[in-house]
Amino acid sequence: MLLNIKQDRIIIFSRYPEAGKTKTRLIPDIGALRAADLQRRMTGETLRTVRKFACTRSIDIEICFEGGDETKMNRWLGNGAIYKRQDVGDLGERIRSAFFKAFLCGCRRVLLCGTDIPGLDIARLEESFDALTRHDVVLGPSTDGGYYLVGLKKNADIFKHIQWGTSSVLDQTIDAAKHMGLSHYLLTPLTDIDTIDDLRQWRPADTVRKPYISVIIPALNEAGNIGESIASAKCEDAEVIVVDGGSTDKTVETAEKGGARVINSPRGRAVQQNRGAAISKGSVLLFLHADTILPENYADDVFETFLDAGNAAGAFQFSTDSHHPLMRMVDYFANIRSQYFKLPYGDQALFVRKEIFEFVGGFQDVAIAEDLFLVRCLSKQGKITLLPKSIITSSRRWENTGIVRTFLINQIIAAGCFLGVPPSMLSSLYKRKEKNVKYKMKV
Repeated sequence: MLLNIKQDRIIIFSRYPEAGKTKTRLIPDIGALRAADLQRRMTGETLRTVRKFACTRSIDIEICFEGGDETKMNRWLGNGAIYKRQDVGDLGERIRSAFFKAFLCGCRRVLLCGTDIPGLDIARLEESFDALTRHDVVLGPSTDGGYYLVGLKKNADIFKHIQWGTSSVLDQTIDAAKHMGLSHYLLTPLTDIDTIDDLRQWRPADTVRKPYISVIIPALNEAGNIGESIASAKCEDAEVIVVDGGSTDKTVETAEKGGARVINSPRGRAVQQNRGAAISKGSVLLFLHADTILPENYADDVFETFLDAGNAAGAFQFSTDSHHPLMRMVDYFANIRSQYFKLPYGDQALFVRKEIFEFVGGFQDVAIAEDLFLVRCLSKQGKITLLPKSIITSSRRWENTGIVRTFLINQIIAAGCFLGVPPSMLSSLYKRKEKNVKYKMKV
């Protein structure tokens, strides 16, 4: 909370982006997460404009929000603003309350605007404050009959009995101002972005329906597991891409039957995952092992992770389908490593913004530990966040090779990577482990 109240204030009415609760009229056309992401971007653009205008003037910025909480809003939009939750009631009651509180704490001129007007610029803000020196009310008409901005220089209840959501909102508000003997000033009209037609006129590329997340599954002879992995990843905001490295079982058939897009690739997890990323359409890439199951509503968790602009990547907690006490210890130490050393492994469903993945060059084409090399690169671009939910991965390899043996080999490989041992040398340990698995399976 800011302590020194300034005489002028801009109040931004906003909502914490949540899938299914934001830009709901756009959801049937672009999907719930894409609609929430659009609202996130538009709010960011509005706030940047307001901050640029306010930084050279004595103006407070207040963000009056719905959804989320003050901590989440601050993490999303940052410091330098007053955060207040909107009061209950219809839109008029919430607007009236926001103005009342601003004037109560000493403000002289107050503007209130929404976040869905891409045409709002510094010139209009300057014009609005200038107009409030000569008029009681400033209104910025929107082309649908409402308004994108309203300004007052004294508390005035002109928002009663307005039929919100109709094409006569502006006219009703002007009539209310006249009835109270208040002078008003009109800015030039702008179009707010509420419908697919509005979006098409403003930014046509955003009207193309595409996934928010691309789930990329490298696979090799995983017919027994991949069906469940695909099922856990499928949702309306994600595409599932299986990159097959030459399976001789029914992996491809099972993946296609499960609704995944299947492409072929040379064998090698790094190569396969890079190939999947190259054809992906999502803004976020999530790399999922073929024997791993994602938690419910994982897409919403990924979206919220990236509301914090400082996050470059993330992963889920590690767990397996085994109840063996030693495996429970492995789960514990894996999550300690991930949480405190920011070193999640690939079997924790690593996810990353696609633009950052491309910037760092994707997975290095190494014989082993491609996930560790990627995480080290990503950590230089921002935070690596471990989500509280857990994936469930198969314990078959651990149990076939030996839980303690597999744990020790993994630690040796990780330590070797950080000490600069060539991956080609370390891969011999992994190959021995795999040979042991095959031997036990034959027995």
